[in-house]
Parts: sequence; C-alpha cells; structure tokens
Amino acid sequence: MTTPPVPPPGCPAHGSGQRIPLDTPEFAADPHAYYRYMRQFGPTTPVTLAPGVDATLVTDYSAALDLLQNPSTFRKDSRRWRALGEGKISPDSPVLPLLAYRPNCMFTDGAEHLRLRQAITESFARVSNSRLSRIVNQAAQFLINQFSARGSADLRRDYAQQLPLYVFNELFGCPAEIGDRVLFGIAGMFDGVNAEQASQVLLRAVGELVALKRAQPGEDITSYLMQHPAQLTDEELAHTLVLLLGAGGEPEGNLICNGFYTMLTNEEYARNGQFDKALDDTLWRNTPMFNYAPHYPVVDTDVAGDKVHAGELVLVSFGAANTALADQGADTRGHLAWSAGPHACPSKEPARLIALTGLEALFNALPDVELAVPADSLVWRPGPFNRALASLPVRFGAITPPPGARPEPQEAPPYDGAHVPDAPAPSASQFTGGKPGRWSSFVKWLTGQ
Repeated sequence: MTTPPVPPPGCPAHGSGQRIPLDTPEFAADPHAYYRYMRQFGPTTPVTLAPGVDATLVTDYSAALDLLQNPSTFRKDSRRWRALGEGKISPDSPVLPLLAYRPNCMFTDGAEHLRLRQAITESFARVSNSRLSRIVNQAAQFLINQFSARGSADLRRDYAQQLPLYVFNELFGCPAEIGDRVLFGIAGMFDGVNAEQASQVLLRAVGELVALKRAQPGEDITSYLMQHPAQLTDEELAHTLVLLLGAGGEPEGNLICNGFYTMLTNEEYARNGQFDKALDDTLWRNTPMFNYAPHYPVVDTDVAGDKVHAGELVLVSFGAANTALADQGADTRGHLAWSAGPHACPSKEPARLIALTGLEALFNALPDVELAVPADSLVWRPGPFNRALASLPVRFGAITPPPGARPEPQEAPPYDGAHVPDAPAPSASQFTGGKPGRWSSFVKWLTGQ
C-alpha cells in the first residue's frame, strides 16, 4: 500500500486545504521538503506570497521550462494581472514593488521586450571582463579591510550584501550621494519594510542619475544605455536602472553569500579552491531567487495538465525545478537559476564573474576562514522570492590592513521603516544619521580623499 505524502511541519496542508504560504519561517527553514511535498500532487501548487496575494507556483522542471519558453501564451506584462486590476491587491503590499509593471524588459513582451533587452546586453558587452574584475577586487579589498583585523565577520552583512552594490554603482557611474540612496532604496524594497516608499527613494535616485548622465555622459553603463540605438526614454532608462541595480543588489548578494555557505560546508570545495564548482552547486541547490519569473496566461490554459486562468499570477519555482532535476538524476548544469527562454537573465555572465571574483578575493585574503557556528544553526530569511541567509558568521586569523588602507567605518544604519519624505530629492544624510553612507565611504577610500 502506498503511504500518503506527509506535509512538512507547519505546513497548512495538514488537513486544512489552505494555500501554502511562501513567506513563513517554516518554509524558509526547509523549502526543499515543501517542494518535494508539492510535487507529489502535480506540477503546480496554489500558494500565497503575502497576505491577500495568491499565485500558482510551478514546481516541476519540465513544466517550468515549457512555460518559460512559451511567450505566446504566458506573458510578462503585469498589467494583465487580474487581481491587481480588480483592486484586490493592497497598494502597500510588500511584494508589489517586485511584481507591479515597470517599463523595462522584465515586464514587457514581444518587440518591445527585445528592444529593451538588447539595450542591456549590448551595453554590458562594452564592459570588459578585466575592467569588471578590477572593480570587484577594489570593492572586495575595501570591505575586507573593514573587518580583517577583528578575526571575525558576518559575511552576509559585512561583505556579500555590500560587494555587488558597490560594484554596480561604480559600473553605472553613480555619484556617492545618489549611490547612498540607491543602496538604501534597494535594501528597503527587498526587505519588504515600507517597500513602496523605499522603491520611490530608489526611483528618484536613479531619475537623478539619468538627468546627470544626460548632461555629463561617461564610460559607464548608464551612458551606454543612453547611447544605444534603442533610444530609451528617460522613464525607460530609470526603470531599467531599477531592474539592473535591484537584480545586481539583493539577488547577487545572496548568490555570493550562498556561495560562501557552499564553500564553508563542503570541505572539498574549500580545500581545493573549486570556486566554479561551488558556484554551480549553489545555483542548483540554493539559487538566490527561489521563486519568481511572474507570468500571466493570455487565455485559460493549463500547465502540464493543471488548469490556470487568464490573468492569473503564475510563478516559477526555480528551487523546486532544480530539486526535481536532481531527484531525476539529471545533469544539474541544466538548472534554471538564470531562468530560460526569451526572459532568461540578460546579465548572466557579468553576474557570475562578480560572484566568482568576490569568492576568490575573500578566500585569497583570509585563507583560514571557517564557520563560527554549526551549519545547522544558521537561519534562512523568510520571504516568498529569495533564498537568503539571515547571517553567515565566520572566524579567521586576524590580519591588520596596511596603514591608510582602512578608513574609519561609516556604515549607514539598517532601514528601520522610517517615513520617507515627499521631497523630490531627499539627501543621503536623511537616511544615515548625518554621517557619510557606505558608498560615500567607499568613494573616499578609493580616491584617497
């Protein structure tokens, strides 16, 4: 007799018939157990992303790949989202800034999507790997100098979370004062604390960056986007920058942090310096965006036999699809961490290079780094989209930076949900207690001022 599947501890499916919430600590603690349970009932599962926000989650690998490669039936323009159009989604929902329509390549289809996407891929192509590696190594050294003399650090907070933001601000030619607000806005938006207000701070900051680069173009991606034959409007530029800086912030930081987790919990990777292999393993098991790729069916249809309705929010679970692939004994290089189809990540190669360089820089500087706590005591942050650790405490032999290499730490305080004023251009000091923000400190160190 077949034993019926048992839901994971804390799962509402224990006889209640409720949708499975993806924003709980229980789900974050062991999502793979949830995914295995979900897949026993079919290729899709009804879930909630936040209070009042329902979705259908695709958990089967083949079904996910078919959906991602079928843009004629499954569209990305969230103005098709029926529940949002009918006013059923609260305007202050913490997930709305990552789902609501923006005029960039993530939320467009067809020829418009191709035009906006080509502007991104061809602008990034103008940045050489050597230039990108140099920028990453400079930012990595700055961050390592802040904590190397302590002999301990939280690699998420002190390194992985900050490194890609510094790199992307440098790549995009972002001045320090605007950069401080970019960092602040991204953090608040992804943490879901007054997410809409934080999103507005970010949008205002990139709007200023667009205006600045219109007047003073340079050798940076913002200027390259402006010069592209796609002729992006200022609005398209601003929302394209929100997309790129947002994706280059939280998800890239999670990729680096999860990469450290893989290295530090697998002796072979750390001992042999197998950074490429460790990163592939991370993208398979703990990809930074576990559930995302929002799509909306054009008509009532099905996903591998499961019915979905026109205008329904359908998400792809990259984490579940990758797990299904592994359970089938397939080659895990076919993971979906970068998505697939016409909306696959347009910046895959730069993102991978940033993560690899960041991992190598830290291990080269601190070769004896190790976890400071048992691996099973680490806590994964709840949230419907990310796969992210709350912290990653490590210890290592203390190393004193050379004189002048370590400025006084000037960290901006964490986003505390304070009201964001309506002024058109709030200054970074409003968010940093009057002190220079993180980006300002980095620029000061980099330029020797």
